[in-house]
Amino acid sequence: MDFDDYVRARGAALVRLGRLLTGDRHRGEDLAQEVLARAFVRWNRISAVNPEAYVRRMLVNAAITRWRRLSSRESVVVDIGDSASRMDLESEVVERDVLWRHVRQLPAKQRAAIVLRYYEDLDDVSIAGLLGCSTVTVRTQVKRALATLRGKVGADVALYTNGGTR
Repeated sequence: MDFDDYVRARGAALVRLGRLLTGDRHRGEDLAQEVLARAFVRWNRISAVNPEAYVRRMLVNAAITRWRRLSSRESVVVDIGDSASRMDLESEVVERDVLWRHVRQLPAKQRAAIVLRYYEDLDDVSIAGLLGCSTVTVRTQVKRALATLRGKVGADVALYTNGGTR
């Protein structure tokens, strides 16, 4: 498979993964574009192996590197928005929004493990290969991330669904 065919077939999925890893649509697109540009230069070597796993790994590594580099300079600000429109939203949308706000605040490897497990539907072995760690570490990262999310999301969802604003 040549590079153009690969991008046509898997480009949208890679952008989606980049968006989930970064927590922002535009940053996810930028990340995917950056990774695909680097992959293009090495496509002969990448296509000889397993291009899907290789490019995913490049995407995860680039997201973690970007998170480390930017974490000391950026601070996350909660978008309060219009409180009247929040009350009109369906509870499912509110819960999903609250969940993704907290997922974006997780450490990079925990966020990557959660996204790869529950959104990309990968098993522990595949995730371990992408993150460059053992399967035990993957399970630990997922367990810690879920514990953090369970502790934060429940209270926030109750607050939003009872008509409060944050």
